[in-house]
Amino acid sequence: MCPPLPDVDPAVPLTLEPGVLHIAASDFDARPMSYLTRAGERTGFEPELARVVCQQLGLIPLWHNLPMAEFYTCFATGRYDVVWFNQAITPERQQVVNFTRPYGLFDEAVLVKIGSGITSVADLAGKRVGGLADSTNIALVESFPEAIAVPFPGSDQVLPEMLAALRAGEIDALIDDELVLAIAAQEDDQLELGFTLPTQVPFAIATPKHNPGLQTKLNAALATTLVDGTLAALWATWIPWKPFPQLGI
Repeated sequence: MCPPLPDVDPAVPLTLEPGVLHIAASDFDARPMSYLTRAGERTGFEPELARVVCQQLGLIPLWHNLPMAEFYTCFATGRYDVVWFNQAITPERQQVVNFTRPYGLFDEAVLVKIGSGITSVADLAGKRVGGLADSTNIALVESFPEAIAVPFPGSDQVLPEMLAALRAGEIDALIDDELVLAIAAQEDDQLELGFTLPTQVPFAIATPKHNPGLQTKLNAALATTLVDGTLAALWATWIPWKPFPQLGI
């Protein structure tokens, strides 16, 4: 039997708008994590998990399209309840927000043009490697011997922009989350995964520090999805080629 959701301070509203969870996200295609259908409906692993969590909490999820580079600047305005879009837990982000328990552990990878000969970190010496600015991805590049990091500002179309730069030869390789790059490689006969980095980065929901009650409720709801098997089922639906990670109860 699943544990009941914990009580929170009734003096602090759970969300900015009663019955609604306002989510900072981006609209670009980041399958299998998140994307918009032709009808404009948001789906993918994260949105479907958000719907399950919100149903438990009696909330309606409402997504807002923001540039990734402005997630936390916009979040600080107090107009959004959470940031829920491919967000790795990092010490820098933890200084300004709280994070829920992780709902997944994810590897990073390097995408290249077919025939590049890049199959390892050593092959990136002297190569221009693109990645999202101020991310765990670009930080990895900066640790690669003699690799040239090319940060891309986090616009609301940053992934398509980076892929276009790779195709055009403006960069020699692109580093990002493995799941997203694997889909890009499947759909473009010019590109392939050079190699994967088994980093197992935890992704979670960013919540305001001034509203710990929301973090508590989201944590309990996520724990329920883990206990009742919903989280594993969503993973199997959207990420069937990767084993479900050991997240703990």
